[in-house]
Amino acid sequence: MPSTPEVSVVIPTFARPALVTRAVRSALAQTVTDIEVVVVVDGPDEETCKALAEIGDPRLRVVELPGKGGAPNARNVGVGEARARWTALLDDDDEWLPDKLAVQLDLARQASVANPIIASRLINKTPRAEFVMPRRLPEPGEPICEYLTLRRGLFHGDGFIQTSTIMAPTELLRRVPFTVGLRRQQELDWTVRATSHADVDLLIAAEPLVLWHQDENRPRISLSSPWEAQLEWLRGIRPLITPRAYAATTMSVISSMAAPTRSFRVFRLLLAEARRHGRPGALDYLAFVQIWLIPPQLRHQVRDRILGRRRAKERSVAGAQPGAAEIGADVRR
Repeated sequence: MPSTPEVSVVIPTFARPALVTRAVRSALAQTVTDIEVVVVVDGPDEETCKALAEIGDPRLRVVELPGKGGAPNARNVGVGEARARWTALLDDDDEWLPDKLAVQLDLARQASVANPIIASRLINKTPRAEFVMPRRLPEPGEPICEYLTLRRGLFHGDGFIQTSTIMAPTELLRRVPFTVGLRRQQELDWTVRATSHADVDLLIAAEPLVLWHQDENRPRISLSSPWEAQLEWLRGIRPLITPRAYAATTMSVISSMAAPTRSFRVFRLLLAEARRHGRPGALDYLAFVQIWLIPPQLRHQVRDRILGRRRAKERSVAGAQPGAAEIGADVRR
């Protein structure tokens, strides 16, 4: 392996040896071969370390932490270990398509800012359906916080960023580390804080380059986070986002977590929060009401039907091959 690789790949993991070996193999199979893969094992985990040792590729390094610190901390440790100018992030339950890094490096060479964040579309694979996300790319001059949070439909969002799509300068990831202890919205939080710097911008590759496996029967931290902690997080980043983005996040993302409480007090609290500190639009109010009135499972089924019909229509009109239609999905981050 060369002394300085072109890209460092950082994968945090714990107690999921089959999944992380799949993720590692997808990274090692990249058409860009001048890479290193740094797997950070979040605490003692003999089975995972044994599975990784069997891969037998000199580009793979394993860092085992003495105790559990959470994915953001493990990610930060991996970035600290990175030797390349660029670091690409990969969650242990996701996969990359083979040309993912090649496409992103090409985009990075075209960037007009010193520290571009290069993301991509992804294929969202759930037990019920597959969608390509995000539905659209940012428009010129559009605030990134609004792109990532505002809805253009009741049952789905247009903008999106997910950890496994992100490639960024290693220096930037060290300057703006992931927030340790934040259980949800980790990539949104990081992207908002990073793009608040004048020398940073977000670019998104038009083609899907990541397989995002959403096994809804598998326990996920992102599905169990208390809404109160997320509201405190949102209040903390309020100076960095627009009033429109603040209202949309409160009435959509935070409300999706809080709605299972079926508490009228919480309903009023979040509505007042959005109105006091944000600038809700008509669609925010409609989305807020349907989130509280319609059970999540039914919302997801309605979303899948809407997006499935739209995908069929787009393929019919554009003559696209399966998987090529640009389909959005519900904002469930």
